Amino acid sequence: MKKRIGKVTFLMVLSLMLVLAGCSSKTSNEEGGKKNKEGLTELTLFSADPHPQWDDMNSPVGKVVKEKTGVTVKPEFDVNGGTQKIALMVASGEYPDLIWPKGGAGTLVEAGALIDLTDLIEEHAPNLKKIYGDYMSRLKWSKDDESIYILPTSPVDTQYLTPSHGVGLQNDVVKALGYPKIETLKDFENAIKEYKEKHPTLNGQPTLGLSLLADDWRIMISTTNPAFWSTGASDDGEYYVDPETHEAIMHYKRPEEKEYFRWLNHMNDIGLLDPESFVQKYDQYLAKLSSGRVLGIIDDEWQFAEAQRSMKEQGMHERMYGLYPATLEKGMKHANFQDAGYLAGWGIGITKDAEDPVAAIKFLDYLASEEGQILQNWGIEGEHYDLVDGKRVIPEEEMKVRNTDANYVKKTGIGVLKGFAPSYGDGVKDATGQTYTIASEDQIKEAYTDVEKEVLKNYGVEMWKDLYPTKDEFPVKPWGVAFNIQVPNDSELALIEQKAMDIVKKRIPDAILADPGEFDKIYDTFLKELDKAGVEKAEKERTKLIQERVKLWEK
Repeated sequence: MKKRIGKVTFLMVLSLMLVLAGCSSKTSNEEGGKKNKEGLTELTLFSADPHPQWDDMNSPVGKVVKEKTGVTVKPEFDVNGGTQKIALMVASGEYPDLIWPKGGAGTLVEAGALIDLTDLIEEHAPNLKKIYGDYMSRLKWSKDDESIYILPTSPVDTQYLTPSHGVGLQNDVVKALGYPKIETLKDFENAIKEYKEKHPTLNGQPTLGLSLLADDWRIMISTTNPAFWSTGASDDGEYYVDPETHEAIMHYKRPEEKEYFRWLNHMNDIGLLDPESFVQKYDQYLAKLSSGRVLGIIDDEWQFAEAQRSMKEQGMHERMYGLYPATLEKGMKHANFQDAGYLAGWGIGITKDAEDPVAAIKFLDYLASEEGQILQNWGIEGEHYDLVDGKRVIPEEEMKVRNTDANYVKKTGIGVLKGFAPSYGDGVKDATGQTYTIASEDQIKEAYTDVEKEVLKNYGVEMWKDLYPTKDEFPVKPWGVAFNIQVPNDSELALIEQKAMDIVKKRIPDAILADPGEFDKIYDTFLKELDKAGVEKAEKERTKLIQERVKLWEK
């Protein structure tokens, strides 16, 4: 998940400070590290992302974590990516104990807000050292500053078993059409068109062909990122990185991507694009998908997962989406499973205002321990799983609830804290030879609905991932991903990138919604505006940072 960072004006920061000052008489520094009425150390935490399943650590698993660590967490979750809130923190000089800043870590480091965790890890965190293992060098901030400010929270050595990106097509669409091949965007288009003609309404409402989402930063996930996914490139944020030279260009400059947006323009011209695509908010998008009347989407699995769960709970299994690796042209390979190595960069840090940084690092270390990992993935023995002949087994009824209850995480606490500490990825085994996570090919297959199993069987595969090119068909990316290389929010690079993003948010919808005869003119003007905004300079700076990271990680 990515969001470009923009400069926050002094007046905006000042107004935010006044608002927050009026709302609270206690600073995060006064609250953090002190004992609460339960006798627990209370750590304040800011997350740049929302957390709809947060359990206040009052769930069964949350209570065990509190008992084991003597720590409870008092969080604040942002819905806008953290940019303004982080700018406010820097302006005020006051910080929570823990912070998950997403793309804002560069600003915090520049402001001296994050402490170097190197010694704390060495003295108090054996489990963190163990889980990162050979990737410890990837935690270093830069070639000029080898401090560890951020603990990356992406899973370590995960074996990806499900696709995250692709074109989503309702199961009933492919079933009704006799399971046509969905290899190209034209195949996707034809399936939507044919089904829509046969089923113009659903439950009294008009069916919609393809719906996109362009709500603020989410425009990248559903509208612009598919331009590189559908043309054989992988995710490096707003850039395409040459795999040989490691040189970066703004990905919109690729000729094949222009043709992707031309296809979206065509979809709009023939009436298959949802006319609300560029005005709907995220909650409206989810509600629309959950109604079952949107035949096709182009999105990341995590972004539409809530709607997918909703349809599953409603028994609308035929309206759920399968993900297909459709590309612009035959011969292009969808790079969903390209290996980027361990994704260091985004994660959690401890701030200079933390009153008890030792308690904070020990808390994170417990979450990274074998016991903490099993607790976060499997739950509590005897309550969420049983031990049978030394093996963890989830009872059939519990697994059914786990697969169907949209609020299972919040109710049990299983997985609530996984995003705030490193974790072992799918397929990694513990000391007993069992996987840390419950994810396995068998578990994933069992969780499929009967409709999904029928669809997959008719395509001659057992899992959705089997439709995609495997990771062995791509080289490993030695720079990881370009989008999580941190830069300060107020740096020239960040400012240029924000200007470019502002242009993207305006011109890409313009190009898609234009009369087809005007498309080339609008797109070419768009590229000229990017150049005028200074993207050539940004490309050179990103290239430098990428090449420096490759050298740093080679150590």
